[in-house]
Amino acid sequence: MAQESSQVAPRYLTGDKAGLQEFLARFDVFLFDCDGVLWSGDHLFPGTVETLELLRKNGKQIVFVTNNSTKSRADYRKKLEGLGIPSTVEEIFSSSYSASIYISRILQLPENKRKVYVIGETGIEQELRSENVPFIGGTDPAYRRDVTSEDYNKIAAGDESVLDPEVGVVLVGLDFHVNYLKIALAYHYIKRGAIFLATNVDSTLPHSGSFFPGAGSMSAPLIMMLNQEPVALGKPSQAMMDSIEGKFKFDRSRTCMVGDRVNTDIRFGLEGKLGGTLGVLTGVSSEEEFVSGDVRPHAYLDALSDLLASEGA
Repeated sequence: MAQESSQVAPRYLTGDKAGLQEFLARFDVFLFDCDGVLWSGDHLFPGTVETLELLRKNGKQIVFVTNNSTKSRADYRKKLEGLGIPSTVEEIFSSSYSASIYISRILQLPENKRKVYVIGETGIEQELRSENVPFIGGTDPAYRRDVTSEDYNKIAAGDESVLDPEVGVVLVGLDFHVNYLKIALAYHYIKRGAIFLATNVDSTLPHSGSFFPGAGSMSAPLIMMLNQEPVALGKPSQAMMDSIEGKFKFDRSRTCMVGDRVNTDIRFGLEGKLGGTLGVLTGVSSEEEFVSGDVRPHAYLDALSDLLASEGA
């Protein structure tokens, strides 16, 4: 039975062998967040590979669900393989892929408004290309410059040399080269009627044992300027959950979301009425947030590798 309220105290399962066995037996499918759960930046957490092997050995289906839009599914498979984690592209569901599917298959854009203006990295571009969605911006070096007086005048006048009239969507993800010009153009596209989308709204990005600006920090200036929230296509958006369910055809009551953030991963599982949510303390959220916050997992662990204690008699 899916948890309707997040106010029930979560069960701490680290070191509880019987509790771990009982918890794992309830699920056939595990949706895994990646950053903060399997690794931090390029540091693989100890025991990750063995834990995933244990789950697969016991017939569990694994799906990697990531809000990181800077990588495509193919990029993510390379990263997983490089870290020693066997995977296929089909097991990976990223926010850049989710956004591309939403634009190409759900939005009914007019013929003359099908272009996407991208604030983001190559992961978004690769997934848009896979869905044959035309785009501008992104990693194009022409946008990596200071704004000029001429830019102000042309943008204000709606000059088609700087504001492409075919842009019908602004898609904002994590951009390592975000600047004033990119934000100004995005604002004016949206003010002229473009749909405001975000791959995800994570405020921070865990890396190297610390935190850095996340994709939500890219869309924050636009939200402030427009007094408008984007449609977000990553966790905790249920549009993403519906897409994952449609692809993998799983039973939600036999599915568990594993993550480190209460406001994205855990909320994603709770609002999706999954059978379980499992928090880990190797990422963003603290034990205090898991135990007494407004959004709480069904259970939590110090680290994902604590699941290995379930093995054996």
